[in-house]
Amino acid sequence: MLAPVFIDMLWSVFILVGIEHARIVPGITKAMPLDLQYIGISHSLVGATGWGILLGGVYFALHKDRRAALVLFVGVISHFLLDWISHGPDMPILPNGPRVGLGLWNYPVPALLVEVALVLGGLALYMRTTRPRAAGSSTWLFVLVGVLLMINVGAYFGPPPPSIEPMAALNQRELRPVYQAQLT
Repeated sequence: MLAPVFIDMLWSVFILVGIEHARIVPGITKAMPLDLQYIGISHSLVGATGWGILLGGVYFALHKDRRAALVLFVGVISHFLLDWISHGPDMPILPNGPRVGLGLWNYPVPALLVEVALVLGGLALYMRTTRPRAAGSSTWLFVLVGVLLMINVGAYFGPPPPSIEPMAALNQRELRPVYQAQLT
């Protein structure tokens, strides 16, 4: 669960400390009001590859499990691929460009359906390949997924946030249970 959201966690931190830059521009796409001015460290293809190698490499160093390390690497890289499909041409290949994106965010209902399908597909895959460590822990996973889905619906069809900082801070709060669960 951590790998696909890893670079969004980094993005939030980088936005909040001023390393990367984005702003809210209502209408920039029909679904998402994000003008991603500079996201080359967290979200470029080169950056995502590096973060994937780092996350997979750290996991391998700690656990000596090549398969799990490779899954983490692929999960991080998958984020770039899915952002490339969703975003307009604002996804950098190298940290400073060129920028690519197919623009699914210009079609809010299909974009939301794709995200919901990916979240539910990821949940199904996770449930099939893991076992809960404690009784009732699956309940919290379903609650987390439900909250994430509600936030996505609100992001697509609700009013835009006043600025990028509350969005980045909320992103940190909503993703915290994901990476805390991975550490326990």
